[in-house]
Amino acid sequence: MRSNRMRLHIGASRLHRWLALIIGVQLLLWFTSGLVMSLLPIDRVRGEHLVERDAAGVLPVQAYAPLNQIASGMPLRGARYRLLLGRPVVEVETVSGELRLHDAATGAPLRAVDAAMALRIASAAYKGQTRSKPQVIRITAASTEYKGRLPAWQVAFADDEATRVYVDDAGRIAAVRTGTWRFYDFFWALHIMDWSEHENFNTPWLKAFAVGGLMLAIAGTILLYLRWPRKQRRKTAGQAAPMNR
Repeated sequence: MRSNRMRLHIGASRLHRWLALIIGVQLLLWFTSGLVMSLLPIDRVRGEHLVERDAAGVLPVQAYAPLNQIASGMPLRGARYRLLLGRPVVEVETVSGELRLHDAATGAPLRAVDAAMALRIASAAYKGQTRSKPQVIRITAASTEYKGRLPAWQVAFADDEATRVYVDDAGRIAAVRTGTWRFYDFFWALHIMDWSEHENFNTPWLKAFAVGGLMLAIAGTILLYLRWPRKQRRKTAGQAAPMNR
């Protein structure tokens, strides 16, 4: 029995030591990244202090063009009446995923959102202080910073947060990226161990290190169980010795 206990103790000790060496750094990164992300206010990460995404206003009460007139036989996935720079519009999405804008009053199709309109939309929502005129570029490929609907417009503001506002072809603010968001995203990538896309939390690396962390905890629990009674007996014996004299 004592021999089995000793073998279990040696095996658990070796497993615990090697696991601590192998996954110790990642455990430190998990704890650090988790702490950093928990300390950052989520509204600041989303850039809500710099960009007001829902500033469109309320549609005025009036007669609007019916959807059957706007669609004219075109199969739709969805439609929404809203304001775009103060103008009532209808945003329709076809079954193929294409977004189109129509005048809400007449049903007439509107031209696609261009660079000038994207700049107006982003500037109207922006609440910060920029040092120069914002730069507008066309985005046609996804990146770690933006994975929304493509193509889209990126409006870059020259402020302390290097704010980037992404406007899709329907004139909606699809994303807001700031220095705080990029800082948060860096630690998020470390946390989920996806260093390329920053969004996959089912990577083989994460699964392997999670299993290793669980084994490390189990080995540590076994060692605690094996060592604790022995230390307790020695303490008890030491306290009882003077009374026997």
